[in-house]
Amino acid sequence: MNTIPRDFDPIPSTRYQVRVAVVPLKQAADEADALAVPVAAGVEPPEELGTDLAGLESAGFTGKRGQTLVLPRADGPVRVAVGIGDRGEADATLVRDLAAEFARAVPWHKKLAVEVASEDFGVSVADFAQAVTEGVLLARWRYFVGRDAEQPTLESLLIVASDDDTAAAGVERGRIVAAACSLGRDLANCPATTLSAVRMAEVAAEVGGAAGLEVEIFDKEQLIAMGCGGILGVNRGSVEPPRMVRLRYQPADPTGRIALIGKGVMYDSGGISLKPSDESHAQMKNDMTGAAAVLASMTALRDLGCTAAVTGYLMCTDNMPSGSAMKLGDVLTMRNGTTVEVLNTDAEGRLVMADALALATEEPVDAIVDIATLTGACLRTFGVEIAGVMGNNSGVVEQLRRAGDSVDEPVWELPLHRSYRSQLDSTIADLTNMGGVNAGSITAALFLEEFIDGKPWAHVDIAGTAQLPAPRTWRNKGATGFGTKLLIEFALRFARPTGGAA
Repeated sequence: MNTIPRDFDPIPSTRYQVRVAVVPLKQAADEADALAVPVAAGVEPPEELGTDLAGLESAGFTGKRGQTLVLPRADGPVRVAVGIGDRGEADATLVRDLAAEFARAVPWHKKLAVEVASEDFGVSVADFAQAVTEGVLLARWRYFVGRDAEQPTLESLLIVASDDDTAAAGVERGRIVAAACSLGRDLANCPATTLSAVRMAEVAAEVGGAAGLEVEIFDKEQLIAMGCGGILGVNRGSVEPPRMVRLRYQPADPTGRIALIGKGVMYDSGGISLKPSDESHAQMKNDMTGAAAVLASMTALRDLGCTAAVTGYLMCTDNMPSGSAMKLGDVLTMRNGTTVEVLNTDAEGRLVMADALALATEEPVDAIVDIATLTGACLRTFGVEIAGVMGNNSGVVEQLRRAGDSVDEPVWELPLHRSYRSQLDSTIADLTNMGGVNAGSITAALFLEEFIDGKPWAHVDIAGTAQLPAPRTWRNKGATGFGTKLLIEFALRFARPTGGAA
């Protein structure tokens, strides 16, 4: 029985509908509160800015990348000069960032407009429009459940472009991606008391069904029957039952088959290996960011025309200390029959994911990708802006790297150094769930590799990128929902890897 009170909607920002449209300049000037005008370094600005290059420079604005200058007007919307740097030396990442800077420069304005200036950027009209849409919508996203929570921070975004059809196609793609990212962020920021494993499964059924996904939910009794000892062991200490959610996206004549596994530890206390009572402990509601990214990314696949079939697994449970909690020295039997000696109950993510990895190998699959807030070692290695990636197939890893670079959710490869596998040896079981004090990200990946049956596979560790201490361009403060854009791009451009496991 679910005892968690539903204090509020776990996905509030996804309920708001922001109007996004391509319009002529005059209409934007009539309807918007603020209009962004891109300005290249050393180039006279467009007339609608209402000033010339000398006037901008006298105010300290030179057109340098990321500069913004708000210019109030007695008539029409506020104009915001946005510096793009040297002409033609930009890409969609810069456009997205600058759109976000504009949105943050006018925080009280709810009707925004942006001029397309793709000739100055060297970016196509469609890509420009998509990047602007993502940048503005994601910069204005918020998760808030206090007073005035029902008030949206943005009502409309108008894109000014001469090529209406091309720009509109980019706007629609940007809207779909931003909506998926907003869902991922909402889930990662929702307090664990509200978003239990049971409630996560209910949300998955709601939004997954609306996105054309087949949704299957497995309860505790079914997980017992399936022999999923990893997730069941972690769940022992919680009063809340676990859930596994399997999502399926099945296009006609799929060009490939992908399995995505997301860690869904709804709150991670560390279990008996209790975490310290500090800020990082308070952030542990985001330990389900991997599952949030898998769910959110899959809601976008149909509307973006993904041609690969995708199966997603959300492995959802709390990790809590109690009289019934998993103990150090316990031995768990996983879905594939592997026995695991538990040496640290705070190394629980790999246990819940191992069951799903084993399940994924039981069906035809061209690549398996798991994503998880797995190790503090990855945070210490890469900080908060880069995720770690490891795998047994260079083709899968490279596709993830290219996807991350394209959408500005970067990943960096660490070596899957198999001589470290001996650190996981147990005297009483097949392996332990914890390696030595060093190379923690690598030994965690080596643990996961035990469950993929030689299938092409990559592991993405987002422990660092799941949380930001301050906003940066289109990224929010707090739980970031990192991975949604990465997985969308990976699935859209997926090609069957050549060769087998390395």
